[in-house]
Amino acid sequence: MTQNKRNREMSSVALQESTRRHFFSQCSTGVGSIALASLLADRRLGAEPIAPTTNPLEPKVAHFPAKAKNVIFLFMAGGPSQLETFDYKPKLNELSGQPIPQSFIEGKRFAFMGSSHRTDLLGFRPKFKQCGQDGTWVSDYLPHTGKIVDDLSIVKTCSTDLFNHAPAKLFMNTGTGLFGRPSLGAWTTYGLGSECDNLPGFVVLQSGPRGPRGGAMHWTSGVLPTTYQGVPLRNQGDPILNLSTPGSISEVQQRQLVDTIRDLNLKRLVETGDQEISTRINAYEMAYRMQTSAPELMDTADESQATMDAYGIKDANESSYARNCLLARRLVQRGVRFVQLYHTNWDHHGGANENLETHLPAICKEIDKSTAALIQDLKQSGLLDETLVIWGGEFGRTPMGEVRKSTGRNHHIDAFTMWFAGGGMKPGTVYGETDEFGFAPVDKGCHVRDIHATILHQLGLDHEKLSVRFQGLDVRLTGVEKAHVLQDIIA
Repeated sequence: MTQNKRNREMSSVALQESTRRHFFSQCSTGVGSIALASLLADRRLGAEPIAPTTNPLEPKVAHFPAKAKNVIFLFMAGGPSQLETFDYKPKLNELSGQPIPQSFIEGKRFAFMGSSHRTDLLGFRPKFKQCGQDGTWVSDYLPHTGKIVDDLSIVKTCSTDLFNHAPAKLFMNTGTGLFGRPSLGAWTTYGLGSECDNLPGFVVLQSGPRGPRGGAMHWTSGVLPTTYQGVPLRNQGDPILNLSTPGSISEVQQRQLVDTIRDLNLKRLVETGDQEISTRINAYEMAYRMQTSAPELMDTADESQATMDAYGIKDANESSYARNCLLARRLVQRGVRFVQLYHTNWDHHGGANENLETHLPAICKEIDKSTAALIQDLKQSGLLDETLVIWGGEFGRTPMGEVRKSTGRNHHIDAFTMWFAGGGMKPGTVYGETDEFGFAPVDKGCHVRDIHATILHQLGLDHEKLSVRFQGLDVRLTGVEKAHVLQDIIA
């Protein structure tokens, strides 16, 4: 070891020791000591140096053999009505307009009390048809989905804890309605890394009239290093803002700049052991590689016209759910671990632009053909065996109607439908059953925590072991309450 290097290391140790003494002198009691304990528990001060070559997205070994390698989560933001899609309840039409029996709603609260709240049952408009080998009921609003029902595991008894949109979306994505916890995609890349070195491990695609309520908190890394957070890709222009190099900068100059910044960050990383510096280094390198890989991903010119037609893509440059479904397939082909599509707006209360008469059928049409094409495309290419596809929203809708300008349903947290395909799930399965009005489970109830535990299980991750130490607690996706893997839908 050279004298200069020894002097630098001694200086670094002295600085850390000086910092610790300063904190102890200033924070011996009260809130200050709690803050100090948190800092030391997180190993921010005096931490072991992180190896400069560490890549936090390197593929990792799962807890046990996985049945799925990748995830595509088709998130229908707003709360799709299970009663107009998958949960066929003829009794609801028979008694439409009559009050729901008091025993169903006694002690219950709904999202919007007051003039918009009513207890009269509301019948459904679409016709239902038995599809597939086992005659699974599917609404005629989703004819293409009906054709792939033998590839689906449909769960009709999902429940959640929160009835307003942003908190309920957070709960579905992070396991809590509070800000700051890691999302499902972040947990996945934290536990498994990614098999793609020129695209992010967790990618978010959006379509519809606006983004989901709550925004980026749904794909945050929370208390995990930010390298695991979701990266939104835009459908038009640069996939990521400021990704392209200005014309005045040559490739050599850019490489020199990136290398210089990397060297400075490495120096600081060795001194402090701060994981966020490692994230910063990898972010610069990833951005540099993505200048080629991201435009290539978004350019669908190499796709056949038959494929474009199957997804329902009319314009290769359009921003749509259909194109996002195709991009999802292209992303998992390239080894991206977790892809999440958000499509709005499924919030059909009965307002001017959110009713069951015209807007629900329209949005079902927007997603039906493309969703079915995605499943068929993955299956044909052999990717469905190792890709877990999830469809659903943050909650469902009430069997009762709402008094608004047109027909709608209220938020409902006690029973709603989600489905899964591929990734080791048992195809052609219907899990659970609700009562005659679709109000609550009568067999095999399923909570959001159970859904999270099952998804992680298919990826080879034990939800009770996948955790991170934060402020003295072991934080995990499924929290401290008991969660169960849904073994009945696993092949």
